[in-house]
Amino acid sequence: MKDESRLRDQVPPPTFDVEEESEEARWERQGREKPEKFQTTAQEVGFIFAVIMAQLMSEFYVSGFIVLIPTLATELDIPPESTTWPAGAFSLVVSTFLLPLGRIADMYGAYPVYVGGIAWTVIWSIVAGFSTNEIMLDVCRAFQGFGPAAFLPASMALLGSIYRPGPRKNLVFSIYGAMAPLGFFAGIFFAGISAQFANWRWYFWIGAIISAFSGLAGLLTIPSDIAERRAMNVKMDWLGTFTISVGIVLVVFALTGSSGAPHEWATDYIIATMVIGVVFLGLSVYVEGWVAEAPLLPPELFKIKYMKPLVLALLLTYGGCGIYLLYATNYMSEIMSGTPMQLVAWWSPAAVGGCIIATVGGFVLHLLPGTILIGIASIAWIIAPLLFALVPVGGQNFWPWVFPAMVCCTIGIDITFNVTNIFITTSLPTRQQGLAGALINSLLQLGIAVALGIADITVSQTADQGVAQKYKNAFWLEVGLAGAALVVFLGFVKVDKAKSQATADEKMQQT
Repeated sequence: MKDESRLRDQVPPPTFDVEEESEEARWERQGREKPEKFQTTAQEVGFIFAVIMAQLMSEFYVSGFIVLIPTLATELDIPPESTTWPAGAFSLVVSTFLLPLGRIADMYGAYPVYVGGIAWTVIWSIVAGFSTNEIMLDVCRAFQGFGPAAFLPASMALLGSIYRPGPRKNLVFSIYGAMAPLGFFAGIFFAGISAQFANWRWYFWIGAIISAFSGLAGLLTIPSDIAERRAMNVKMDWLGTFTISVGIVLVVFALTGSSGAPHEWATDYIIATMVIGVVFLGLSVYVEGWVAEAPLLPPELFKIKYMKPLVLALLLTYGGCGIYLLYATNYMSEIMSGTPMQLVAWWSPAAVGGCIIATVGGFVLHLLPGTILIGIASIAWIIAPLLFALVPVGGQNFWPWVFPAMVCCTIGIDITFNVTNIFITTSLPTRQQGLAGALINSLLQLGIAVALGIADITVSQTADQGVAQKYKNAFWLEVGLAGAALVVFLGFVKVDKAKSQATADEKMQQT
């Protein structure tokens, strides 16, 4: 009996044969596991911190600067008609160079492009803090824009190439998306403190310090993809880069500068830049479709099912987002007489909501169809500007009007950003993850730039109706954009659950 008991104790436990694992079960398991490129959990946590901070810092440098404009105009003697240039120069450079720098990330590696972009941002943020006049500030803001143009597509490429489709990727992308409202809040917070209690220069220097910590974390934890990317033999499209960049710069310049031009749209240089810009964009279509050996926007990108209407809907959605972020800040500052620190408090629901949605979203994106989630987000995007368009002037308006608008704002941007980012990055192979990141951020930046140009025209043309009403007109414009986006999303786009599945590379190997 003792021998039999001893033999039973020596029988090894049943083992799990990976070869007998079904394909779906393997995808599900791999979609939850720590990626193989990370040696430890600590490395993965450091990597996530570094990458999500890219999203936070890009919003930090936009929102905070809006709060600083009145202070900068006074201290640097910037005339009212010129205050849009230092703000616009940053966004214009970012939107123009996202695609070419995304291609460079695909060619040479997202790791060096990310670290280089962060280092560039740190340098020009420090220099911007020493600005002594408008021209120096404009130049610093323009050069500062090259940093996010590099690290935004690189960060998205790193996330898209390292994480497989599945719950783990959903959670990380949700955290990444939450950094948009959190970064917007952080920018307003530090700009408000700097303007009200210290010196405006500290806004730039604080940004440099935060960026430096992000870059250091990335330098130590991001797995190098240099050899892998070089082996893919991705090439640059220089002619496409030239035609697209020139076209975007001139068209956006005409849109944003028309309202402040001497004769508005009848001004000679506005007409000239718009016409030349449209011609260059037309040339870029020809170059990308029939000339370029490796186009920045390859035709197969738009052959992905639902991609064309998705691009249109995102341009409308992100355009409305830009209008809301700027004019909600202006309305609360000028009409509600909010101080910089009051703006911080009034924007806090959006930041808190973003963190909550990130936490919840990471656990439900693989359970609910993306179409339903996008529908909810689109309706929220209609409600947010509608509340500002209808809010009565005067009185205590935060809790009944502003608070629910802020909640709807974060629901709209976070859910849309997360669902569509996962869809786009999952649809493209590893060699095009830089393109995925560039496309996502180009849609965001271009949508904002063009919509703000149209909103600026709307506001200037209705200035005789009073300050409050002209801002409300901008919100009505956003309601229209959000409504159009809802129609396109629900009528022409279908996004399934963000479940564990084969990667785009694996699907290509199976065909």
